[in-house]
Amino acid sequence: MSSSSPKPLSPSASFPSSSLMASSFLRASPLSLLSRLRPRPPASHVRRLLPLFTSSASATASSSRSPSPLRTLAGAAATDAAATPSKESKVERLQSLQWPRRDALCGELGAGDAGRRVRLCGWVALRRTHAGLTFLTLRDRSGMVQVTTLPEYPEVYNVVNKLRVESVVAIEGVVQPRPADAINADMKTGAIEVAADRVLVLNSVTRSLPFPVTTADTVKEKFPEEIRLRFRVLDLRRPHMQSNLRLRHNVVKLIRRCLEDEHDFVEIETPVLSKSTPEGARDYLVPSRVQPGTFYALPQSPQLFKQMLMVSGFEKYYQIARCFRDEDLRADRQPEFTQLDMEIAFTSMEDMLKLNEELMRHIFQEVRDIKLPNPFPRLTYADAMNRYGTDRPDLRFDWELKDVSDVFLSSSFKVFADTLENGGIIKALCVPGGAKVFSNTDLKKGTVYTEASKSGAKGLPFLKVMENGELEGIGPLVSSLKPEKKDQLVELLDAKAGDLILFALGEQSSANQILGRLRLFIAHKMEVIDMSAHSVLWVTDFPMFEWNSDEQRYEALHHPFTAPNPEDMNDLRSARALAYDMIYNGVEIGGGSLRIYKSDVQQRIFEIIGISPEQVRGIDQGAVWLEPYTKLPGPGSNIQPRPPESDAWSCCLRQAGQARLKLYEHYCTSGNCVMNSLDGQFYRININVRLLYILKLDGQSHKTTSIAWL
Repeated sequence: MSSSSPKPLSPSASFPSSSLMASSFLRASPLSLLSRLRPRPPASHVRRLLPLFTSSASATASSSRSPSPLRTLAGAAATDAAATPSKESKVERLQSLQWPRRDALCGELGAGDAGRRVRLCGWVALRRTHAGLTFLTLRDRSGMVQVTTLPEYPEVYNVVNKLRVESVVAIEGVVQPRPADAINADMKTGAIEVAADRVLVLNSVTRSLPFPVTTADTVKEKFPEEIRLRFRVLDLRRPHMQSNLRLRHNVVKLIRRCLEDEHDFVEIETPVLSKSTPEGARDYLVPSRVQPGTFYALPQSPQLFKQMLMVSGFEKYYQIARCFRDEDLRADRQPEFTQLDMEIAFTSMEDMLKLNEELMRHIFQEVRDIKLPNPFPRLTYADAMNRYGTDRPDLRFDWELKDVSDVFLSSSFKVFADTLENGGIIKALCVPGGAKVFSNTDLKKGTVYTEASKSGAKGLPFLKVMENGELEGIGPLVSSLKPEKKDQLVELLDAKAGDLILFALGEQSSANQILGRLRLFIAHKMEVIDMSAHSVLWVTDFPMFEWNSDEQRYEALHHPFTAPNPEDMNDLRSARALAYDMIYNGVEIGGGSLRIYKSDVQQRIFEIIGISPEQVRGIDQGAVWLEPYTKLPGPGSNIQPRPPESDAWSCCLRQAGQARLKLYEHYCTSGNCVMNSLDGQFYRININVRLLYILKLDGQSHKTTSIAWL
């Protein structure tokens, strides 16, 4: 029998030797064949195959006239062995692994390196053929350089000509200057190229890419975010993403050097698995394996621990902290984010603000050569809300809201008259040139009206100042204005021909919110914001509490450890907080407060927000909240220079339109991790009114690891 073409065993043939039979049996076993498949079948599928191996033992007398199943499998094994290369032969064909050592970086080569022989390693960014030659653009972490092939190295040309974009290669060659007409001024290395004489393909691309990598930031076609997040490895290769990550690294490095070397701060890491503390959002929970039925809470911020550190006498603490907040997602909000967390003992609010202004000016100057004002402008919370309709105003344009209630006293326009009679107010926003941009349709049922309705507006009264000085708009509103009232309104708003006047009415907070949202929306629509400007300011004197109408109770506007203004101690419910937010171009990039350091004051704050002494001392709430105050802490101040989400300082330096950097997070707006979750199924169970997500794969839950999932 030829080894190259073995014949299957006949029914009358004798069994092969036990060793041969065992070898053939193992190779032919359906179990071994199934083990090569992905995913493996359930055990029930395997059990269906077992009769194949036991049928020979229970065969009837007629089995002598039919081939034995075992013999047939053994014969099939011999056929398979001839048709399929053995495992040993496959291993012999594998190419040996190589670790070429490069001696230069692509982006660091220049005209001074002409004539130098280099070995480069990286990814094929671009490939093109011209005049019988193939040119590559090779990319590594330092940048890109052009690689060309020479006619005297046809084997190099053959290899390079077959490469696809994003293949990984090692190239050896000589640096040479480009011809004068081929110099690329847009490339840092555009004056030189590398003439390759050796090419080693370390990993080749065998299929089309889901989106371009090198040119992704310049092509007109924008690929969906879900696609980029699904193929996150490719997405992170984009120059834009590489720049973001390096920018973030530089910001963090400057923060550490400034705080440690110049201000003697100590970096201390605090636990991630801990108890829940009262914060502004819901907690993510992690089940405990060793204590069934109990859960850790992932920190929304290191509130409790940094207070303990102050009580322990460290006085100046900071950390680059990872935080987790279960709240509604939006473009500038991530389930997990990074914040710079700082705490100082025995300091005043002025000193804390001064320190952070110095830190911000240092970072912006070093990273982007941007000079920020000294000192930063300040607005109280009340001024910000009344003038701009938000506690994080964008001051790159100077539109302000005005209270025009006095103009419409005893007005015949019923909607306005009823509002004032019921204790409400009427506010207006004058949009310069807006009458020429927005049609009546836009204002009555179009884009502007839709935006106003998102803030709770039930209607959008408006007026337009015409070229002759007359007012047009809502008919009953125009007719209700007497000449002297019209002049008073125009003068109060400083309205001119072509301007648009928008009104909001009701409670003060509601009117501010509606016009504040329209102010930003219309400014972006009309492109009046100077995107190269840098507007930074402090907002101070926040209210201590806000009223939760759904639950009919007070809530801490910042957190319950914020100190009240000493001038307002007699009426804590309406007190101003010693809290401050740093605002950059309409985005909150930091916030902090002075701490309460007296236990009786802290207990009173807990009572106002509905936490009784019994709850504080109970197991559920944790007596540890008040325990640090029994150890005589000193006055302290803190700040978390961060956005509600991740890495806003880096976003500001990148001059992004919104605080979104998308560094290494993989979450889309639904909260799913697109990169990791495609092969899994997610189940939700309700525990203490919180959602705990447990990842399940192939119907089998992870029993050895507790997983908190989004």
